[in-house]
Amino acid sequence: MAAEDTSVSGVSGRYATALFELARDQKVVDEVKADLDKFDALLNESADLKRLVLSPVFAADAQSRALSAVLDKAGIAGISANFLKVLTANRRLFAVSDVIRAYRALVAKFKGETTADVTVAEALSGKNLDALKVALKSVTGKDVALNVKVDPSIIGGLVVKLGSRMVDGSLRTKLNSIKHAMKEAG
Repeated sequence: MAAEDTSVSGVSGRYATALFELARDQKVVDEVKADLDKFDALLNESADLKRLVLSPVFAADAQSRALSAVLDKAGIAGISANFLKVLTANRRLFAVSDVIRAYRALVAKFKGETTADVTVAEALSGKNLDALKVALKSVTGKDVALNVKVDPSIIGGLVVKLGSRMVDGSLRTKLNSIKHAMKEAG
């Protein structure tokens, strides 16, 4: 079962596994994933929320009240909201990003998907994302979920990490290799 998956271990793995099993039993795996993705996006967009989640200086009740307000405003309810509140009550909210990552891995395994981490210089259109998914599916034989990160420092192209394989097609890497080749030649 999911608990045997070695990619989810430690505290975050145990919490993610418990949440996944509850969501699977209640047939709300996708809804919980969508809520966690929404919370993760909020976390990445708000320095204040990130500070609330990561800082040990907030008392549990203050952290809980603030989290409840954020969840209400974001429209996150049900199992997902209760789960995030349990993390807060247990003083484990600091691990929420790892828990979300582990939950995504469990969902992908459950659906027979694999996940690729993709770094791009600027956001991809839906058409380009679909083309990338099709290309990766032809390589892996599985549906591929994408974790897309925008990093303008790669200048152009993309970097794809799929399992233990990585393909770096970034313009930054190509320019660096040209620079090194020119140094060696000169």
